[in-house]
Formats: sequence, structure tokens, C-alpha cells
Amino acid sequence: MSSDWLGKDFYAVLGVPKGASVDDVRKAYRKLARDNHPDARPDDPRAEEKFKQISEAYSVLSSPAKRKEYDEQRTLFGSGAGAGYRFTGGAPGAGFDISDLLGGIFSGGTRTRAGSSQPRRGADVETEARISFDQAVDGVTVPLRTTSDAACRDCRGTGARAGTVPRVCPECEGSGMQTSASGGLFAMTEPCRVCRGRGMVVDDACPTCHGSGRGSSSSTMQVRIPAGVRDGQRIRLRGRGASGERGGPAGDLYVTVHVNPHRLFGRSGDHLTVRVPVTLDEAALGSTISVPTLDGRSVALKIPPGTPTGRTFRARGKGSIRRDGTRGDLLVTVEVQVPDELTDEARAAMEAYRTARGTADPRSTLFEPQG
Repeated sequence: MSSDWLGKDFYAVLGVPKGASVDDVRKAYRKLARDNHPDARPDDPRAEEKFKQISEAYSVLSSPAKRKEYDEQRTLFGSGAGAGYRFTGGAPGAGFDISDLLGGIFSGGTRTRAGSSQPRRGADVETEARISFDQAVDGVTVPLRTTSDAACRDCRGTGARAGTVPRVCPECEGSGMQTSASGGLFAMTEPCRVCRGRGMVVDDACPTCHGSGRGSSSSTMQVRIPAGVRDGQRIRLRGRGASGERGGPAGDLYVTVHVNPHRLFGRSGDHLTVRVPVTLDEAALGSTISVPTLDGRSVALKIPPGTPTGRTFRARGKGSIRRDGTRGDLLVTVEVQVPDELTDEARAAMEAYRTARGTADPRSTLFEPQG
């Protein structure tokens, strides 16, 4: 039974009651087909679709077997029931159609259905790439060697020895599936036990793949890692995975990128970060310092007087490349260095500074009562 039947009222399409005879169905069809034939209504864009609906309704209601099956389905589920009942889940492309459940309900014995012998999408392939920090910022093309499932090269995926061909499975008639029913309401659909769901039987198996039609394939490909990629980011390359079966499309290649850390620079979104030491006098009195950039050049950065450790300055346009081609910024965080040892002259200068500073305590606010 076609899944398209579930949401259609063929009696309404032909304009006949449920108990209409085959002659009544035939008369209604002939009249509607004549009036709605595309050649008779060349200016009506809906004529062709209407004609298809009429023809489909007639093909079901004029056949006693199809009509009985259709009527039983409508009685069980109600008029129009089942329309839109299509569920999907799990792996991409793996769907559940309610017609799969209903396919063998109304007929006893064993029934076959199509599906398993249809083209099948290839599996996705996972791999990893390790690149430098600079390459992650600017983008790079790297060679990647992958191993994936593929059609056997000797039999070209047929599973049969060279010079022979598989034959259609006589049990499932090439569908690869069987629906077994014991005369009850429900049935069970499973892969054909004779061909194991392939729809074809191999009498003389390929000695390389032992009849499976599959093998492993290793290849090296050039993969472009985009600029601005982050450590741990997963990149998807469509159609670069394992080849499909029976003419199906190839799967996808997923590349997890690992970025080696840089000795100076870090990342914060689209921005680069760097920590730069400044001397005590530079922080207190102010200065202009040179800050390195990732491209090996330097940028001048003005440090205003009274700059504390931890303050961050921004060098615009010196960061990572964004998707639109623009660059982020370089975020420069200063660290005020306190000398471990002082010369006699430096110590005297610091003593003089302490005397000049007076008795002001920068920690006094820490001990104020909370309001």
C-alpha cells in the first residue's frame, strides 16, 4: 500500500459514494478525465495536477484488491488519518514512514517492500589536524590522509568475482526487505534473510572482499583550514567522506583542529591577546613602548602616567582575521615589574619617594565599615 493513500479521499476526487460500482467509478473517471485533460485546458496550470489526482483515484478504486485495502485502511484509521504521520530520527537520512508499519497489515503471508536496495549515502569520516597558532590565525592548506569504507576495487562494489554478476534475490525480489504476517493485524518488517538486506545474491564471491562489496580506501587530500579557526573547532567538508553504495552520495569529512599554543600570544574571540611587562617608572611616569605583533612587526603603544598592572590597551586591526575579511584587535595587558634588587642609588631614590609620598595609606578603605 502506498503511503500517499493515507491522506487522500479518492471517492471525493471522483465524486462517487463509497458503495459505487466499478461501472459508476469508470463513468465518473471518463467524464472527469475528459474535462480535466491538460490538452483540453491548456490555459489552466492546475489541470495537469488535477488529471494526475483523478488517474490515481481511478487506479485504486477500479481495482478490487487495491480498493479493499484502501477501504480497510480508512475504516481502521478514519478518513484522512495518517496524513502527515512521518517521523524521522537518529542518523541523517534514516526516516520512519507510517506506511512502513502499515505495509503488510492488510495482507497475510509474506510481503516485500522496496527500500534496502536503494542508493545509500556513504558514512561520515572523522579525522584530526594539528596546526600552529600563526596558521590558525591566517588560515592554511594542509594535507590530510584518511582511511574510509569504500567500494571494493576488484569487484567495484558488486561483491561478485570478476566476470560474474549478482542475481536478484528470489526471496525478496530485490527489495532487500520482508514483511511477515500471520493473518493478524500487525506485521514485522526485517531485512531479507537470504540476501541479508542487499536485494542481490552473490553465487561466486569476490575473493578480495569475500562478497561484501566493500573495502577500505586510504587517500591524501588537501584541506583548507579557514582563517580564525579555534582550538578544538570541528570543520565539515561536504562530500569528502566515504563513498556511497549503489550510486548513493558520499558522506562528509569532519576535521577536528588542534592549535598549538604560542609563546607570547593568546586568543579572545576575534582578538589576539598579549601581556607586556613595563617598569615601575614607565607605569608611574608614563611612556611609549613597542609591542610585538603576530606578523613579526611592532606597534607603538602609549602608556599614560599612573598605569596600574593589569590594565588592558587596544591596538586596533592587529588581531585575528574575521569571516568578513576584517581583523580583530590586539589586546595588550601591562604588568608592572617590581625590581628584585636595587642599587644603592635606586634604593636612595625609593626612600626619597616614600618620604615624599607621606603617610597616605592605599589600603585604608579596606577597613571601613560596610554601610
